[in-house]
Amino acid sequence: MPRSKIEKTKHRLFTRGGDWLVGIDIGGTFTDLTLWREGKGTLYAEKVLSTPEDPSLGALKGFRSLLAKGSISSDRIRAVIHATTVATNAVIERKGPLTGLITTKGFRDVLELGTGLRYDIYDLYIAFPEPLIPRALRYEVGGRIDPSGKTIAPLAEDEIDAAARKLKRAGVKSIAVSFLHSYANPEHERKAAQIISKAAPGISVSLSSQVSAEAREFERTVTTTIDAYVKPLVENYLDRLAGGLGKEGFRGELFVMLSHGGIARAAEAAKVFPVRIIESGPAAGVLAAGALGRLIGRPDLLSFDMGGTTAKLCLIQNGEPAVAREFEVARVRRFKRGSGFPLRIPAIELIEIGAGGGSIARLDDLGLLKVGPDSSGANPGPACYSQGGTLPTVTDANLVLGYLNPNYFLGGDMALDENASRRAINEHCAVPLKVTLEEAAAGICDLVSENMADAARVHIAEQGEDPRRFSLMAFGGAGPLHAYSVAAKLGIRELICPAGAGVISSLGQLTAPMAFDLVQTHYGLVDELDWKRFRKSQADLSKEAKSYLKLAGVPEKQIVLAYSADIRYVGQGYEIRVPLPVGALSAKSIPAIRRAFWREYQKLYGRSVDNVTLEMVNLRLSARGPRPSLRLNWQHTGGAHGEGKAGLIGKRRIYLREAGGYCNADVYSRYSLATAREYRGPALVEERESTTLIGKSGKFSVDSHGNLVIRLKS
Repeated sequence: MPRSKIEKTKHRLFTRGGDWLVGIDIGGTFTDLTLWREGKGTLYAEKVLSTPEDPSLGALKGFRSLLAKGSISSDRIRAVIHATTVATNAVIERKGPLTGLITTKGFRDVLELGTGLRYDIYDLYIAFPEPLIPRALRYEVGGRIDPSGKTIAPLAEDEIDAAARKLKRAGVKSIAVSFLHSYANPEHERKAAQIISKAAPGISVSLSSQVSAEAREFERTVTTTIDAYVKPLVENYLDRLAGGLGKEGFRGELFVMLSHGGIARAAEAAKVFPVRIIESGPAAGVLAAGALGRLIGRPDLLSFDMGGTTAKLCLIQNGEPAVAREFEVARVRRFKRGSGFPLRIPAIELIEIGAGGGSIARLDDLGLLKVGPDSSGANPGPACYSQGGTLPTVTDANLVLGYLNPNYFLGGDMALDENASRRAINEHCAVPLKVTLEEAAAGICDLVSENMADAARVHIAEQGEDPRRFSLMAFGGAGPLHAYSVAAKLGIRELICPAGAGVISSLGQLTAPMAFDLVQTHYGLVDELDWKRFRKSQADLSKEAKSYLKLAGVPEKQIVLAYSADIRYVGQGYEIRVPLPVGALSAKSIPAIRRAFWREYQKLYGRSVDNVTLEMVNLRLSARGPRPSLRLNWQHTGGAHGEGKAGLIGKRRIYLREAGGYCNADVYSRYSLATAREYRGPALVEERESTTLIGKSGKFSVDSHGNLVIRLKS
């Protein structure tokens, strides 16, 4: 099988090319791009409609436009860093290739059996997602390893050979291998991979001992099957993107954002662990918020990213977001935890809801107004896009209320049809509800803001925090329009909208470090651990993580390692992550480990018990390279936009419930606001990629980094 395009370049990030980086973030409605000169901080931005039929087409179109804006030739681009929803969409839409599973005898049906738990005990018609691999393509083979890693039954190599040949004849493109207790001893899985490669050459293979080397059979098998399911698609997509960039003259390295906030070479992302890029898009925005927060001295933030399809919220403390060890994808009930596929991979801990500019407003069976989670997406888009959409959306409501300038959307590159918005809202909402057009539009905006505020309350409460302690950082194409309302509902008194807010997620990728996280089950009572074996596990994880980072060009002396462990009280079914002391661990480290556990347990649950034995379940390693230094010098290429005194370019009549109806709002150009002046609401601040709405009682100014800092009435 010929090597893919993404494998043909090595070490180019640090050894070849110019001094520019490009970040690409593909969303459900728009594709955002940023061109950044790392040393000088020069920044250009671009925003184009996404192309769902082939996301690489929109990315390449934006790439060409972005370089033209900066008058930069493609051979000066050192690296392209990319966040994509290709893997997520493949699972949700079930558009992956035919995939097979080879597992231990007796475990063919583990994908249906699951954990045996019900996410809603009162739902008589409860539903779970159908397995991505049908039963006819799941084969059992002999062989058994016990929890300690000891082989108690030899591997049936002839059965693996026969299963692989049958799967090849059935037309599968990828095979998942998940054997019982392979996390303790991967020997059988590695042998199976060798047999499959000979019996079914050209078929990709995913091993559970590599994808998710930890206990819990159902979760590990699900994670491995999804990795196998998306692998051919991800590799093919990144091949197309790499090929397209090559035709544009790009000779640097292609990197991909991972779900936990690090980046890796596209070759590793596609071939080693493609499942790890499933949440890459949301991670990029959170990283941008964290980086900007550290830059301006706001380490504690609520990150609020609202695009065309979804809204993502994440709590950032001490400049860093929390990283979860498990999350769900493709839920049957979008807001019901337990109704999707559980993935045992590290991911930034955030909450995502179906609330974006393209979210559709409608009346439910009871005649009540509902907004989302279904979206008009990029095609046909909101009614005002004039692309065939006829249903009212949040963007249509913002336009009707006067918040959006129909002649300056995307800097004037895309005109909006206000009459189409008025017709859609009137027909589907105002008339059925027997209210005015403006009341219906205001109801749509208020409802979507309440949905986001409610999700934020839950997310913050789950982490034991008070939202009033945080500043809200808003970005995304629609985030700055709704942030004032969301902040007011949460009792937050400071709102920050960074420059280039509409494309800030693509900047987040450029601030991310090279990173890789690994896990290995290491079970035992903390008081009775075999510390020699434990240190060997640490060394093995360190060697593997360093090998990936070195491939990406990170010098070994710049790699930072941080170990943690999943620990619980004996008798508990679930564990918590506990940071481990630095240095070589031994029996002398036990008191420090106990204290670390009690601190984390107290933080999460408000109490801890110090006389119960502890047991360790998993050992984890987080390996990181250095972060790029963040300097920002935005270059405005936003099209014709009048400029007046201190940025004032006019007034516009807008509808505000806070003001009791229509009122006159000052309209400012983001690019010419005075930094040493305080402004008052109601106001609109326009830039090419987004518009910020400030309510009647709000005050705002521009800080030394170009951020809008909005203070709400206390």
